[in-house]
Amino acid sequence: MTDLDTDLDRRALVTQILALTASASLASNAATAQTASPPPAQRFNFDDVVRRARELATNPFVPAPPLPEALSKLDFDAWRDIRFRHDKSFLRDTPFHLQTFHLGHLYRQPVVVNIVRDSIVTPIPYAANLFDFGRSKFEKPFPVNMGFAGFRLHYPLNDPHVFDEVIAFLGASYFRFLGRGQRYGISARAVSVNVGTNNEEFPFFREFWIETPTDTAQSVIIHALLDSESVTGALRFELFAGTDSVLDVSATLFPRKAGVKIGLAPLTSMFFVGENDRRISTDFRPEMHDSDGLLIQSGTGEWIWRPVRNPAKLEASFFLDKNVRGFGLLQRDRNFEHYQDLDLAYELRPSYWVEPKGNWGEGRIALIELPTNDESNDNLVATWIPNESPEVGRALTFGYRITSSLDLPRLSPNGRAINTYQTQARALGSSEPVVAGSRRFIVDFAGGDLAYYQSDSNSVELVPSASRGRITRFNLVPNPHTHGYRAIIDVQVEPGESTDLRAFLRAGTRTLTETWTFPWKAE
Repeated sequence: MTDLDTDLDRRALVTQILALTASASLASNAATAQTASPPPAQRFNFDDVVRRARELATNPFVPAPPLPEALSKLDFDAWRDIRFRHDKSFLRDTPFHLQTFHLGHLYRQPVVVNIVRDSIVTPIPYAANLFDFGRSKFEKPFPVNMGFAGFRLHYPLNDPHVFDEVIAFLGASYFRFLGRGQRYGISARAVSVNVGTNNEEFPFFREFWIETPTDTAQSVIIHALLDSESVTGALRFELFAGTDSVLDVSATLFPRKAGVKIGLAPLTSMFFVGENDRRISTDFRPEMHDSDGLLIQSGTGEWIWRPVRNPAKLEASFFLDKNVRGFGLLQRDRNFEHYQDLDLAYELRPSYWVEPKGNWGEGRIALIELPTNDESNDNLVATWIPNESPEVGRALTFGYRITSSLDLPRLSPNGRAINTYQTQARALGSSEPVVAGSRRFIVDFAGGDLAYYQSDSNSVELVPSASRGRITRFNLVPNPHTHGYRAIIDVQVEPGESTDLRAFLRAGTRTLTETWTFPWKAE
């Protein structure tokens, strides 16, 4: 069983639900897509995908007909029981072995998968003998132009003799990839449209082209054609597999509609329970999350850390910026004792860090947090939204790099907020009354040069602030267990009001840590 199989087995992923939604309103005609593919004799390059996307944007959106009834009726277990036969893998003479996913259940959007060898395109026809159908039986054969739900690549990532799944494209425009020793958790998307609104749309991939790598290659190139009611696009992915796998992305989008709020490099993850939010505590596992915070490097160079939450209702936070240098949803907590899950191994879920190529101009990082009652739903989205919506017919071209890593402290030279807790704003055992609208936050800072200042704590200063209300008291003490410092901040606002807290450490004029920020509403 692969990591993806294990992950899907335990989660009714939001990506599955989105794929179903997309298939109902945004589906395409696989046969049409295959017919429109470049003829086998044509020498292929990325410009061909850009041309296809531009032409697609000038025509009305065409949804696909329903899947054969036998496939649409499959439940999750029956669909998962359909396995690609490993001995049928494509590109077996290269380090990247290609396998496809079968259509069915929630995966109803057909995609065409092509192999490019020496610039010549060869579509992969559907064939029943590519799959082991397990318990599923079908009376009639499916057409060769039916397409697939997606594909995945296997690579000797963790062992020279074992081909592990390294990247998968499955459901709408979602994809996930891994570095060494990592387990699937966070996902990425090609683009978001009107994220966090009632009009959110989920573009999907119509077609893929995988370039045949050399027999010693450590990277592979994938091209993709994107479509939806509001936008089309051409994307080029180059995956460099390794300890920290890296995915270079180049994209050209063509809006079909005006005024669309397009999000670049969207990331999707899950946060159910963590040390900063213990409202749900009936499970034996202390924490359950794929990511525990949003990290941003602003255009001015400031590092901002925002712990994520499982809110009672949808919450949207925005971080205004110009030419953002990077952002990502990170899993900082790598301590198994904090999770106690032998199967799901949350401590091995990767962080994804996005680095724009070139200037992205003025815009904002949007963090969308959705409520969830269990760990089966991806309830976090982080994406960059430009201030200006692209014009219809005008290409929006951009590029970025995503790094998948278990260890990203090297990103910032400063200390980091490694723990966030909250409690009543009074000392334990104290008889002082709890003031309405008050709360205490405890933040552990560690790393950077904080250990250096342990012997001279008086020179380290805590700088807290609140956008509304007031900081009633604060304190900073050395934390020998983390070789850093623990900050205690009491805040008070009027009941029913919200405030955004910020805090960082400095020594004189030197900033020692990233800026911790957290929204809080007084009930």
